[in-house]
Amino acid sequence: MYLLRMAILSVPLAASLGCSSGEAPPAGPPAKTVFDPLTRQEARASAVQQTLDQYARDQRRAIDAAEGGDASR
Repeated sequence: MYLLRMAILSVPLAASLGCSSGEAPPAGPPAKTVFDPLTRQEARASAVQQTLDQYARDQRRAIDAAEGGDASR
């Protein structure tokens, strides 16, 4: 019974160890994926949004300054 139990436990262990190559995959530039165009578009949209936000802040400060309000926002 003990021998059968050890054989059952050792077979999957030996099979999993035998399947590994032991060496790491070569390091290089990351592979291109189908999501690359989408992430580029998202980055461009984020840059445009930041520009628009800055413009809105500047415009708000100019309006507040013209009205004599608090321009520190």
